[in-house]
Amino acid sequence: MNCKNKLRIVGINLLLFALLFGLVSLNKDFFRPASNHLPFIRILTGCFPNFIAAYIISFAIVNAVLMRKPKYGRLMVFIGSFLVFAILTLEESKPMWGASTSYDAYDILASGVGALLAILTFELLALIRENKKRITIKYIAEQNNKSLYGVAPQRSQSGENR
Repeated sequence: MNCKNKLRIVGINLLLFALLFGLVSLNKDFFRPASNHLPFIRILTGCFPNFIAAYIISFAIVNAVLMRKPKYGRLMVFIGSFLVFAILTLEESKPMWGASTSYDAYDILASGVGALLAILTFELLALIRENKKRITIKYIAEQNNKSLYGVAPQRSQSGENR
């Protein structure tokens, strides 16, 4: 992998962590105090930091895998997302960094949903990339047929080439 791609991965991941910090701070300073009187919203704003941390940290792994395209990329995303979930769950039950002040099952659920959403995002992006590659190959093949024969191949009623 060349230096340009490494810098791109590092740059995107730095932006993701800045986004994480910004969203958690915005939630803590604005959304939580503003919605403290609504029980359901209070639960959502309380779980949001865990959800967004699991999603963005797992997505940092997704970013690297999508750009580098390693042989076992899908496995790396699954294991990485699971480890993020496990660390956030451990932090919830036994606070290590002071991020968690009390045990909350909703926070564990939010961490799981965030990690799962990162996996689903990876699968969606991989599917889009694969379909884009397939469409490009099909287009190139059609263009090659046109250039070889001067015209595009005619199709019968059943859709087969003649």
